[in-house]
Amino acid sequence: MTETPPRRGVRAVKFEDGWRTDPVYSIDVEPCPKRVRVEFGGETVADSLGVLTLREQGHLPAYYFPKADVAMDLMIPTDHHTHCPHKGDARYWTVAVNGATAENAVWAYDEPFEQMAILRNHVAFYWNKMDRWLEEDEEVLVHARDPRKRIDIVASSRPVRVVLGDETVAESREALFLFETDLPTRYYLPASDVRTDLLTPTQSRTRCPYKGEAVYWSAAVGGRTFEDVVWSYPDPVPEAGRIRDRMCFYNENVDAVYVDGVELPKPRTKWSKR
Repeated sequence: MTETPPRRGVRAVKFEDGWRTDPVYSIDVEPCPKRVRVEFGGETVADSLGVLTLREQGHLPAYYFPKADVAMDLMIPTDHHTHCPHKGDARYWTVAVNGATAENAVWAYDEPFEQMAILRNHVAFYWNKMDRWLEEDEEVLVHARDPRKRIDIVASSRPVRVVLGDETVAESREALFLFETDLPTRYYLPASDVRTDLLTPTQSRTRCPYKGEAVYWSAAVGGRTFEDVVWSYPDPVPEAGRIRDRMCFYNENVDAVYVDGVELPKPRTKWSKR
């Protein structure tokens, strides 16, 4: 494995192609201090202490591996190419391992723009085309963790009340307030403080790299059905263990959330349904 690189990051300077036409666009690249591994077809296809974390405006974080730490003998070059106005021209490989294939799952910028020269001799993988990702010895879900992302889980005795269809469906003085970078505050309530008799479990599942896999319920109140309006993490990642089995409602999709008796403004997010 490549040795851990110096803790030195890069912030792109506007100059070439997209940099010239979009003066507020940003890309940050910095060394990742973790050992990162990628598994596919029963084999480890990348294993590195020298990974770079790339954070690009409007995109999920991505890991770039030194080629020396990637099993390039398992990669088959393809004719597929793409162009990024901020990084340059990318070429692709298909991963073929033990009869399993992932088409055009790996890419690299052989001659990146000058501002992104740090990416030279590195490759990246499509997260969802690989079988498993690990940071150190723990599996990571969905995408690379953002080093600038923070989650704080704080106990509070402030009263929280959730209203659906003019009916209080949850009320608690034992909520855990979850503060997550760039997202509305979420209120995780003990199940005993929720009207679970109004809820029906659904088949919906979502995964979060910072919390784990969530299960969902819909609520039927006053002749209305609120689909997948509440969720819980039955087996959260260790860092979020405090929210295990607690229930949380989408602030944006209920009729009202009150904290300290004051109705909160309804946030607008990608999960908003109305």
